Amino acid sequence: MLIQMEKVKKDYALGKTTVHAVRGVSFSIEEGEFAVIAGPSGSGKSTLLNLMGLLDVPTSGKISFEGKDVSSISESEATNIRKTRIGFVFQTFNLIPVLTAFENIELPLILKGKEEEDREERTKRILKETGISDIASHKPDELSGGQRQRVAIARALVSGPDIVFADEPTANLDSETGMQIIKIMQKLNKTEGVTFVFSTHDPRLFKIAGRRLELRDGRIVKDVVQNGNKK
Repeated sequence: MLIQMEKVKKDYALGKTTVHAVRGVSFSIEEGEFAVIAGPSGSGKSTLLNLMGLLDVPTSGKISFEGKDVSSISESEATNIRKTRIGFVFQTFNLIPVLTAFENIELPLILKGKEEEDREERTKRILKETGISDIASHKPDELSGGQRQRVAIARALVSGPDIVFADEPTANLDSETGMQIIKIMQKLNKTEGVTFVFSTHDPRLFKIAGRRLELRDGRIVKDVVQNGNKK
């Protein structure tokens, strides 16, 4: 398995109040899954994704990545795993305004120290796979929301991660564009074997996901395998 969560909790201090964002969740994510974490706003979906993606650390409990306990590893170790094994697609895109689409996508490869020829080949390939080769020279403020999200997806995938976490990937998109984004990620899951875990309110993602975990008040209340998949 890729990720194992064991009785994971995450608390935040909010003034004099303690917010229990995640309350003792336990589940695992297998290689090749196309999984959705569903739940209302404030249920802890984004916090759970951040914990799984090593962007945050648990208050208690254990998180394992390929069998290794990563609950309390150093920030440099967590950064290395994120850089080499994990991709992220953020709801707000998080593109760098002064860089073109090509440069935004290429950036993870530069951070990994890849040679220029390899970077160019990989970036061109993922631009083609996500259908945005024609906007490679455009900067984010010249792109539509759907185009920005495709750039964000391409950036998450360019370095060949084992797993991609996507936080509400269709939330800021119109219905047609959102469906195009879903189809791109579904295709990459099937053809490239990339594992996807989404947080979402989108019922279209609920229908096509191989697995649906429902979160309420920081707890997993339902874990359903569907569409012929096996857990």
